[in-house]
Amino acid sequence: MDHHAARRDKLRRAVKKTEAEALLVTNFTNVTYLTGFTGDDSYLLVRPDGELILTDGRYTTQLEEECPGLELSARRPGVPMLDAVVKVVKRAKIRRLGIEADSMTVALRDKIAEKLPKLELVPTSGLVEELRAKKDRWEVARIREAVRVAERAFAVVRAALRPEMTEKFVADELEHQLRLFGARSSSFPNIVAVGPRAALPHAVPGERTLGESELVLIDWGADAGQYKSDLTRVLVTGRISPKFRRFYKIVLEAQTRAIAAIRPGVEAQKVDEEARRVIADAGYGRRFGHGLGHGIGLEVHEAPRLSAKSTTVLEPGMVVTVEPGVYFPGWGGIRIEDDVLVTRDGHEVLTHVGKQLSEITVG
Repeated sequence: MDHHAARRDKLRRAVKKTEAEALLVTNFTNVTYLTGFTGDDSYLLVRPDGELILTDGRYTTQLEEECPGLELSARRPGVPMLDAVVKVVKRAKIRRLGIEADSMTVALRDKIAEKLPKLELVPTSGLVEELRAKKDRWEVARIREAVRVAERAFAVVRAALRPEMTEKFVADELEHQLRLFGARSSSFPNIVAVGPRAALPHAVPGERTLGESELVLIDWGADAGQYKSDLTRVLVTGRISPKFRRFYKIVLEAQTRAIAAIRPGVEAQKVDEEARRVIADAGYGRRFGHGLGHGIGLEVHEAPRLSAKSTTVLEPGMVVTVEPGVYFPGWGGIRIEDDVLVTRDGHEVLTHVGKQLSEITVG
């Protein structure tokens, strides 16, 4: 059995625990996870006795190549997806249909209810996402490749950094190198933030040059063909000032302790707490205003979350980012991020870009 079929069987068991007889998967990323189909604009109906992908003529050849043997229903040009859903639900004689409440629009739900007044729609949340949180060996291998591509691209860009380069130039060059090393694209728009702009966790690269400040924050990742990576490093573009040294050591210690806490059976909020305590004890708790990390896989942000309120218990196969940070408007910010796999007996840091103070000076 291939890994996509195994995932669908796991989902069937999860659906069986609800009041639904079948599940209509409308989140395109979830459809990809369950089938291997890399297109979009397609739904998947998962029944107890099988599954059916609802698509259109643009994707029939692609589906035959990517998902051989998967039953499909291709709607004709001009036939709306709503009509296709109604047709297959009627044909399958489904009385209680599970829907993905986190992705289906209210408009689509209401239209299905109007077309099929005797059908009971059963809202579900996170059925596929919970499966996605635990990666199998195949998925971990894809993430490792995304890490490898990201690290190779970063090494090339870092070696060529010059004071006159702008944030935007560096971000664009990083995108270029990611693609040259085999990425489909970056995992998200690359963040390159010089000096005070590093105080913005999601800064948009602009025209500030590297030579205008002592530090530059770079947050990047590779989409190496569906699966993604996500890293952040802060580089020193001049002399390491006492202020930078103090803040950097605090964040690095916070990350080190958090990573050390990652193992099966630990609640995600406990890992967050390890990092948050270090920063709070140093007197900068209010400067750490976001969660410690997030799951990564088909999407750059997915389950599980590492945050102060997350009660998720870590399990082998989960891959999470660990990215504590402190931010000071007018001066800048420090964030250090790595991708970490939860293993059977602990954890494995998948990313290997140097982050000690002796390794982050440019030039």
